[in-house]
Amino acid sequence: MGKMTCISPIDGAIVAERETLSVVEAMTLSVSMRAAQVAWAARPMQERIALVRKATSIIGEEQDRMTHELAQQMGRPIRYGGEFSGFNERASFMCDIAEEALAPMVIEQSAAAARQIKRVPLGLVLVIAPWNYPYMTAINTIAPALIAGNTVMLKHAAQTLLVGEHLAEAFQKAGVPSDVFTNVALDHDGTGALISGGGVDFVNFTGSVAGGRIMERYAAGTFTGVATELGGKDPAYIRADADLDAAVDSVMDGAMFNAGQCCCGIERVYVAEAVYDTFVEKAVALVNQTVLGDPTVPETTMGPMASVRFASDVRAQIDAAIAAGAQAHIALMAADDGGAYLTPQILTNVTHDMDVMREESFGPVVGIMPVKDDETAIALMNDSKYGLSASIWTSDADAAEAIGDRLETGTVFMNRCDYLDPALCWTGCKDTGRGAGLSVLGYHALTRPKSYHLKKKV
Repeated sequence: MGKMTCISPIDGAIVAERETLSVVEAMTLSVSMRAAQVAWAARPMQERIALVRKATSIIGEEQDRMTHELAQQMGRPIRYGGEFSGFNERASFMCDIAEEALAPMVIEQSAAAARQIKRVPLGLVLVIAPWNYPYMTAINTIAPALIAGNTVMLKHAAQTLLVGEHLAEAFQKAGVPSDVFTNVALDHDGTGALISGGGVDFVNFTGSVAGGRIMERYAAGTFTGVATELGGKDPAYIRADADLDAAVDSVMDGAMFNAGQCCCGIERVYVAEAVYDTFVEKAVALVNQTVLGDPTVPETTMGPMASVRFASDVRAQIDAAIAAGAQAHIALMAADDGGAYLTPQILTNVTHDMDVMREESFGPVVGIMPVKDDETAIALMNDSKYGLSASIWTSDADAAEAIGDRLETGTVFMNRCDYLDPALCWTGCKDTGRGAGLSVLGYHALTRPKSYHLKKKV
């Protein structure tokens, strides 16, 4: 057995440390959770929905805990109040649509025969959740998986150990049995052994591209389904007819919120030449208002990145871009300590030869390039190995849809960005991975079709 340790980016202090399960313990837990799944799936769906709603409500009553523990674990400023709004929106929507989403597809119901396709649970679902939006990303799968009749084993990132425990406490307080939903501390070896040993029936992984590849290797030959939501390098395109003030406010928020640590955050911006100078000027003015500092102080608008290592990677991208000719627009802020506290940055004179425009940054930096027309913007937006979301800013919805049809991405936004609509499928393409979260399709991903052909007359 090893240990998982959460080190606070605020001051380097240890927030939590947990012993990891051994392989034998993990496989033993798998057996008990698979056994419990049969009885759980046999309970009326309305009971499962009610328990998920109750657990969601309990988390809502403990938002202060959520807010302050997030600040300590991964550095999000307390002024933003945690994640309950999005958490509640997603959980509630999946509760609302469950009966319709999971209803049998009736082909024939006659005196001669009954033919239908039912959706049945997969069994034990392993949710491997990330630290950057630890409540919202986890509930994307936990809620529909439980409602569909699966049992759920949650493995949270070391950086947000307390989130997994908080979720497990809330669900168990609501009345969900501990062998139906449980939080575990697992290291890489334990996770690999559990999956490769056939200990789970489905894996939902949110994390890095490298991590996604490892999950697929673990599952190779087991026929265990693996859904992945991996890296992103999401673009925004500002057309000449855009509402420029709205575009600047939203796009820069999409680039900088959560210290840029968002899988669907804006990491590159393409602006029509006619409005390029104005956009850059307004963007720089806005980012210069950032208050970098201790996330437990209400005045702080940007806290530290989740670790010194992550900040070092972003600094390296920025330094390499500047060395190659990029222009930095934001002066070093007083709170920038060369460690986890990193000055947000806007870069111009960037090209796609630079890592900052090609590799995922996952930090508070964005490159901005002028483009002469839609064709150029489309080509640049597609010039990426990632494909999670893309944002188009324009007053012409028809043009936005036409451009969107040609983009290699999972979601197309017009006049908004950095948002997950639970009614729409959250998915990606290329190295962003393969999966279908939320929406009706989220239920389909967490169940399998089972066909019935009941011939009544011989």
